[in-house]
Amino acid sequence: MRVLIIGSGGREHALAWKLRQSPRVSEVLIAPGNGGTALEGENVPVDAGDIPALVALARERKVDLVVPGPELPLTLGVVDAMREAGFRCFGPSKWCAQVEGSKAFAKRLMEKAGVPTASCRVFDRQDEAEAWIRQKGAPIVVKADGLAAGKGVIVAKTEGEALEAVADIMGRRAFGEAGAHVVIEDFLEGEEVSLLAFCDGETALPLPSAQDHKAAYDGDTGPNTGGMGAYSPAPVLPDRDLESMTDLVIRPVIREMAREGHPFTGILYAGLMMTKDGPKVLEYNARFGDPECQPLLMRLESDLVDIIEACFDHRLKDTALRISPDSALGVVVAAEGYPGSYPKGMEISGFAEAEANGAKVFQAGTARKDGKIVANGGRVLCVTARGNDLAAAAGNAYAALSHVRMERSRYRSDIGQKGLRRTAGKK
Repeated sequence: MRVLIIGSGGREHALAWKLRQSPRVSEVLIAPGNGGTALEGENVPVDAGDIPALVALARERKVDLVVPGPELPLTLGVVDAMREAGFRCFGPSKWCAQVEGSKAFAKRLMEKAGVPTASCRVFDRQDEAEAWIRQKGAPIVVKADGLAAGKGVIVAKTEGEALEAVADIMGRRAFGEAGAHVVIEDFLEGEEVSLLAFCDGETALPLPSAQDHKAAYDGDTGPNTGGMGAYSPAPVLPDRDLESMTDLVIRPVIREMAREGHPFTGILYAGLMMTKDGPKVLEYNARFGDPECQPLLMRLESDLVDIIEACFDHRLKDTALRISPDSALGVVVAAEGYPGSYPKGMEISGFAEAEANGAKVFQAGTARKDGKIVANGGRVLCVTARGNDLAAAAGNAYAALSHVRMERSRYRSDIGQKGLRRTAGKK
């Protein structure tokens, strides 16, 4: 089987690494890929957002399975285009991908499906959004309606911060057309957790919980990023609660999409806030998260190709996931300045030493230059390791990270600490 993976991040490196383990996979192509995916297969210089070129590549290379990693190709309709051309493409249709591509769409869907979430208003005029903020006060959450690479959500602690966020999104168009509309919603307090599930249009099969770390710096301070590290499982959502949580926040959405004539196939990801009033959905993603994908796939012992085909063939109800009882944790290494402007071109070394004891250095913003791996993005690496509990996984990941050498880089030193505090009975 020849597999084409679309994307160039750490998630795509993890997907290539995992799919290559299947005895059914003979060749892995990654478009466009990065320095790490080149170790798992063949990088092909086709942009992840160029749908006609991706379809042409699938035809030219006679691929058997297409796996999009990031949200952009999904929201542009890559699944529809690939299916029309006769290729199996693992992910939701363009219509279904609106659950991530438009926060307003997701809010309306949640309301129809009866999923708990924060109350909100949607605005297409800056002055009306500002008037609403002045009426509601702070804290309050301002979101660009469209895709903003994980950075279009501003948790405003003051009215002034909220007004500045609206001016940035709608006035200055910091996120381009993603800011044509804004969603302003009530601030929710609690602990965040991620629940991802394989879906075949009818059945949802949950993966273990994971917890991302969005803030740039230790102690959940600084600006939002695409994610600075993740671990699985998260004690705030233990395995015993996975089915009931899936019943609450995943299956109603799957049923509603099917009722509207658009069955959802692929990965549905619910970002949750565990509040004192119960769990509430912050957002949905229509694909694996990054960096949640890395620890989740490190724990997944099933053949990923088999699960994907069960989704295509509506066989999830007869499928069980094999999951390692270990914990897994990944720490993101970023370039200095990320999520703002950052340098590129720094050489990276120490991979072999870092991976000597079972850890894996998943590469994201990297490139190969003159036989060396160099930084080529904001989030550069995700150093991931397993352990028999969260403390061991964290220790193994940070021990592996100590071998990685890269100038002008930084990482959070507290990935997993919330989980360890909860495990120890401290809030």
